[in-house]
Amino acid sequence: MPRTLVAGCALVAVLFALTRGADSKSAPFPDPVIDDQLAPVSASRSVVVAGGCFWGVQAVYQHVSGVVSATSGYSGGQIKNPSYEAVCTGRTGHAESVRVVFDPSKVSIGQILKVFFSVAHDPTEVNRQGPDTGMQYRSAIFYEGEDQLRITRAYIEQIDQAKIFRRPIATQVMPLDQFYQAEPYHQDYATKHPYEPYIAINDLPKVEALRKQLPALYHK
Repeated sequence: MPRTLVAGCALVAVLFALTRGADSKSAPFPDPVIDDQLAPVSASRSVVVAGGCFWGVQAVYQHVSGVVSATSGYSGGQIKNPSYEAVCTGRTGHAESVRVVFDPSKVSIGQILKVFFSVAHDPTEVNRQGPDTGMQYRSAIFYEGEDQLRITRAYIEQIDQAKIFRRPIATQVMPLDQFYQAEPYHQDYATKHPYEPYIAINDLPKVEALRKQLPALYHK
């Protein structure tokens, strides 16, 4: 989200919030039936996810227990070392993404995915998220390894079969080719600018949803 457009997009976001009915979840969001067991010792693993503007996705994962770090960046495109301005054109193929590094002895990949599908974004939207439109805002999981692929595919099938959402999951699932870290001013953006209208309307409610809906996974 270009900083010069934040005020205008805040107005769009207000109208969007007032007119859009959330894709309702009639029951508590399910745990994945297929998942890894917690590892016996501390380690470091990662997965890259995309779910709209990376400010909000990063903010959510920074409050997930067992997550070591969440970094905003770009994945899924053809351009090497893309700039934010280039990605915003929607012509690079890259999606605004977040690399989530987690400790598998404290949180499983399945629980990381549960956060992604339940509160971090709306996985049924295609090439948009909230007031932001374009393929750079698409829903995607860039998996690292066959185990992540197996668990991700099984969970998407589980959610679709349970009809958690009114529409089918639109999330792309593809192998991670490269993750390019975003510019420094994008890192921790929601934490540093909590009173910006765009953040207050679109992103902080996601963190609050994590706290309320998934309290066992939330930390301050």
